[in-house]
Amino acid sequence: MTINHESTIPLHLQAQQILRELIESEEYKNGKMLPKEVELSKQLHISRNTLRQAINQLVFEGLLVRKKGVGTRVARKGITSGVKNWHSFTQEMKMLGIPVHNYELHVSSKKAMPEIASFFGVEPDTRCVVLERLRGNPSFPFVFFVSYFNPKLPVSGDENFNLPLYDILEKNYGIVVKVSKEEIFARLAGDDLAARLEISPSDPILVRKRFVYDDKGIPVEYNIGYYRADSFTYTLEASR
Repeated sequence: MTINHESTIPLHLQAQQILRELIESEEYKNGKMLPKEVELSKQLHISRNTLRQAINQLVFEGLLVRKKGVGTRVARKGITSGVKNWHSFTQEMKMLGIPVHNYELHVSSKKAMPEIASFFGVEPDTRCVVLERLRGNPSFPFVFFVSYFNPKLPVSGDENFNLPLYDILEKNYGIVVKVSKEEIFARLAGDDLAARLEISPSDPILVRKRFVYDDKGIPVEYNIGYYRADSFTYTLEASR
């Protein structure tokens, strides 16, 4: 449990990585309480505010559970399924032999909502480059993506987003995406998404949130995909 104060990686991200390793250790992975913040910050030689920033992110991701007056413990592992290998949308479609068509593409600057600001470790209302794309096959659109990019990264909004996104990040800026954490849930389309996806407002859609990190553990992209339920099936494979 060592923090490198000479590193260019922010202290709270280094603390996050140490806590992630702690969470996966045999001692902690079944729900053990973490040391008190005062003790842990002393062990890591960082301030309590820096430690709290790291813990807040892991609470947000569901890896830690904090209870007032009790402390912070590792979240017990439930019956969950995950995906070890993942691809960009363009790569997924290419593997399925489906040609990708962009129906809409908008780039703007928007204030980050609290959840997004927390993920990036920035102040609420910090402006982010936002990429919105309506995509599908040549016959009809079936997914609307909204991507927020970490404002600490050099993404300007002037990039050619008709090219595969992660190729742009790697070739232009040396940002290599490594990890994607996902949440998937269902909801009704509503008027705005229904108009875009050419369905009824009362039709179901699947919402797929992606929290994307680079190979150094730095948050890169907060992505939300809204899929037509009749055109998207999410499959999981588990081995015992």
